[in-house]
Amino acid sequence: MYEATFRVADAGFYAAATAETDARIELWCNDHCDLLHVTTGGDSDAAETVAAHVEDLVGIRDRLATADELVLVTSDCLRSHDSTSVETYLARNDCLLLPPLRYGRGAKFVRVLALDPAALSACYRDLVADGYTVDVESKREVTSVRQDAPLLTLADVLPTLTERQRQVLHTAVDGGYYEIPRETTTEAIAAAVGVERRTAEEHLRRAENKLVASLVSYL
Repeated sequence: MYEATFRVADAGFYAAATAETDARIELWCNDHCDLLHVTTGGDSDAAETVAAHVEDLVGIRDRLATADELVLVTSDCLRSHDSTSVETYLARNDCLLLPPLRYGRGAKFVRVLALDPAALSACYRDLVADGYTVDVESKREVTSVRQDAPLLTLADVLPTLTERQRQVLHTAVDGGYYEIPRETTTEAIAAAVGVERRTAEEHLRRAENKLVASLVSYL
């Protein structure tokens, strides 16, 4: 199997709602309504901007809100209101949509699965031929398909750090090690924790590597 992620610029109402903000939308279609997971990095204005767009277009049946995320259940399905639906292009070229649809930075991000890589290329050409601006964010052969969950918790994303790795990392953050310019050194971090400098640096590198590896796919 082959998987590609297409970035479709200016693709519809939800894409427009994320333009010039840090808002990100994930959409799971349920035919009669949609489930939307909105993250805004704590920007309440961006969250309300997205909610207002959704209310105007398809209505909102219910909502759950925290400081960092917003979950909306819509009154109607976006597909019946949005002329930029990609499903017709996927069906035409024997491709499958891997939910959720994602919106961010004023664009729609579509994960597409196909048995033949030529089908992905054909789908791309059809979209471009109809006037869409499409960038291929990734394209690869896959041996498994990772399931996306509608609501990610910290436990789902964050790696397991050892007690010493957590201690060194917290000491580094509290001491301003990641400020620009740095306000502490690994030697000072080591002294605060009670280990050798090289040991502190090793724990810090391992913690950083685990965090980056776990989070990079969600950026």
